[in-house]
Amino acid sequence: MTDPKSLLQTTFGLSDFRPGQEEVIAALLAGKSALAVFPTGGGKSLCYQLPALMLNGLTLVISPLIALMKDQVDVLQKKKIPAARLDSTIPYEEVRNIYDQLNSHALKLLYVAPERLANERFLNRLRRQHIALLAIDEAHCISEWGHNFRPDYLKIARQARDLGVERFLALTATATPAVAKDICDAFQIAPEDHIQTSFHRPNLNIQITPCTREERPDLLIQRLNERESGSTIVYVTLQKSAEEVASQLTQNGFRAQPYHAGLKDEQRTAVQESFMAGNTDIVVATIAFGMGIDKADIRAIYHFNLPKTLENYTQEIGRAGRDGKPSVCEVLACADDCTRLANFTYGDTPTPESLQSLVDHLLHQGETFDVSYYELSVAFDIRSLVISTVMTYLELDGILQSTGPFYSAYQYQFNRPENTILARFDPARTHFLQSLFAAAKVGRVWHHLDPSAVAEDLNEPRERIVAAITYLEEQGDLLVQASGLRHRYRRSHPADSQTQADALMKTFARREVQDIQRLDRIVAFAEQKGCLTRHLLTYFGETLETDCGHCSSCLDPTDRTLPRTPPIQISDSHAEIVNEVCKQDALTHPRQLTRFLCGLTSPAASRARLTRHPRFGAFANIPFQEVLAFVEQRLG
Repeated sequence: MTDPKSLLQTTFGLSDFRPGQEEVIAALLAGKSALAVFPTGGGKSLCYQLPALMLNGLTLVISPLIALMKDQVDVLQKKKIPAARLDSTIPYEEVRNIYDQLNSHALKLLYVAPERLANERFLNRLRRQHIALLAIDEAHCISEWGHNFRPDYLKIARQARDLGVERFLALTATATPAVAKDICDAFQIAPEDHIQTSFHRPNLNIQITPCTREERPDLLIQRLNERESGSTIVYVTLQKSAEEVASQLTQNGFRAQPYHAGLKDEQRTAVQESFMAGNTDIVVATIAFGMGIDKADIRAIYHFNLPKTLENYTQEIGRAGRDGKPSVCEVLACADDCTRLANFTYGDTPTPESLQSLVDHLLHQGETFDVSYYELSVAFDIRSLVISTVMTYLELDGILQSTGPFYSAYQYQFNRPENTILARFDPARTHFLQSLFAAAKVGRVWHHLDPSAVAEDLNEPRERIVAAITYLEEQGDLLVQASGLRHRYRRSHPADSQTQADALMKTFARREVQDIQRLDRIVAFAEQKGCLTRHLLTYFGETLETDCGHCSSCLDPTDRTLPRTPPIQISDSHAEIVNEVCKQDALTHPRQLTRFLCGLTSPAASRARLTRHPRFGAFANIPFQEVLAFVEQRLG
């Protein structure tokens, strides 16, 4: 079928395209790459789902959240569209079936997380595919100007070109002009193929209610009692807050449940399904909840805590009122939240000593080397995500060149007798496989294999060892598990480690400033005297000719100031706490100790189980920089 409009009606059951969809689809069908910047609920997914059925080859979808992938694949499969997802929750037999469909080219859409592109066996499979379209959801993550920059996203464009991808579609609901430019540059998208639709949702009633921390719980209950009942999301910052607020609401007669990353996968799935079915009215959640949720009748979004950024806020309120009916979006705004949000930002920055030691270690490796991000994280007390960021920046600076990820260890079980497997091959391949199996260390349940060591023993390329294991897994002969993810690098040219470490510290310092500026914009937005809707649209490069007429500022243009608790004065009692905990081996550096006191985890503190220490988070309501200055003074 070559007519998108006919396919829209017959397969997707829709009478017409939403704004922007037709233009994006036309660009892709013409062989061009495109950027779609649509508001939350604006219909981004159709922009790749429909072309996927018309293009000759596989559409690979990069998506950051399992819940989002699950929802979309479930809907597509109900429409008899050959789609699948690969993630950690998929059972082995289903994974095998997905790979069979991939090998037979029966799949049209395959959803994966960006981290799966670091899986060497998966990349080997993709190299045998004709990838007609790569769709990248949450594409703002590639930009350092974006609000949740992720290093894995920076590598997607290069990896995709290595795989011979024909065209790209980048999708996001939260791109400022600077972020959109970064996306277009990364994926070589022409200006005319950057398609952006209006973020204006006239049915959303944006409200800011200044209040103190103590007033918030009762104020939330009051709002829920006085307004028309309906599906509601309450956003909080901390997992602990999600549990506490949900418990308070339940005690007051509301059907509420918490949702956060600390819950098991099956618990999160159960909460989401209960909410979708209308059995749970209120979900109290951290920011992960709601991505990809296709529920049209959410009547209210409450921010119990300040959102981290205007991008987060816009995305979160966009989940309300997708049916076009009036919905309320209210922030119970207290400036005290800024302390904890800012502390998260400062807590990610490594100590100069740790960063210098890491760079020294990396630049004194051989010309080619491999590393484990986890091992580096533990060794240098730097979070794994920050390690990944450091490696990415060294790549971007031309110091290192990634030559691909690999697993250092495999283990397998036989699904069929070894003789039955070997009988299918010619003598040469049979001899190779016999030698491969003989090289494995036999355990009670699993056979263990180090591909690099076996390759050296057999005088064979490591790639042949991995390809053989992968093939036998695909054929159902073996059950395989890989572990010990490592990353290979080649040093492109010599570099001075001091210079590189200094440059990286400046980069992290710049990111701190950017994140604090984003937080300042949230406070400025909450205290904005002018139309809140207009202010929000202006931030995303859109002009609203007239005020919305129904937000807090339009209804009451008087000054609005967020309550702030008087700053805590650091006293002798705080000094006693510092003296007590500074003796811990994992807290020898002022910044390590400050993270601990502010309630921020680090690899060293977690390994020493200090997050269970009674003093962990003792200074959580004091700004990080003040605590750091005090600790530095005390430790001399």
